[in-house]
Formats: sequence, C-alpha cells, structure tokens
Amino acid sequence: MRDSGGLSIGALADRTGLAVSAIRYYETQGLIHPWRNGGGQRRFQRADIRRLSFIMVARQFGVSLDQIGAELAKLPKTRAPGKADWARVSAAFRTELNARIDTLTKMRDTLDGCIGCGCLSLDVCALYNAGDKAAVRGKGPRYLMGDTSSQIDAVTRSDDT
Repeated sequence: MRDSGGLSIGALADRTGLAVSAIRYYETQGLIHPWRNGGGQRRFQRADIRRLSFIMVARQFGVSLDQIGAELAKLPKTRAPGKADWARVSAAFRTELNARIDTLTKMRDTLDGCIGCGCLSLDVCALYNAGDKAAVRGKGPRYLMGDTSSQIDAVTRSDDT
C-alpha cells in the first residue's frame, strides 16, 4: 500500500544522500517505482529509502545493477517489504558476498608479499605463471583468484591423457 502523500524526489534525496539525478536513473533502470500525484510530480514510498540504501551498499561491494535489479524484483511492489522479504534478499547475496570477501582477503594477503618481494623466488610467487599455464583455468590472474598450482597441474595432466 502506498503512502497517501508519498515522498517527493527531493525528500527522498535528502533522506538517502543520493542526488536527484541518481534517483531518476535508478527509476529508469526499474529499481524503484514511483507514481505520479495529481500534479504530475513523482511520489515515492517510504520503503524506497530502504531500497535505495540497499542499492547504495550493494554498489559499494561491486554488485552490478542487473544483479541488484534481479533481487529487488523479488520484493513485493504492492506493500513495503518486511523483515522476511529482506532476509530472503540477504540470503541470496550471502554466498556471493562471502566469495568476494574471500577473494579480497586473498588479494590483500598475496599482494602484501608481492609488492616488496622483487620476485626473488619465482617458485613460490603467486603471480608467476611460466608459459601461461594457468590459462587452462580461465582468464585473469588465476593464482590471485584462488587457483592453485595443483589445480592447474591437474587440468594440464588431464589434457595430456
């Protein structure tokens, strides 16, 4: 159920800290759904404060607008989402966020050693990739993404058979 008067876009911007242009952009992306009052002005539900807050936090974690939109689409549009609704969204993000946290932790821990080491020991360097053998696991810095030499060697051995 919509608030009788709803919030103006300016009031929503004040509450969330977002620029009016950002709110309009999220509207064009289908992430929030204002209505028009009798004078043609946009009006927003108070629940849109939480939706926009969710968008802001998810974007800080590098979540794409497509992913955010997919999760927000699961929330009810005819009423303000409740705790159970947000818990479902949270559960869906938990696995991805944990994977991102693991990746960031590995990157932090690995780069600490690499930045100052000068690669004096290529046998243990997390970035060294002789003959581009890590490419068998995919694109990008495979060792920093969590792949190990044994995983890469296993793929290479299975290709040789």
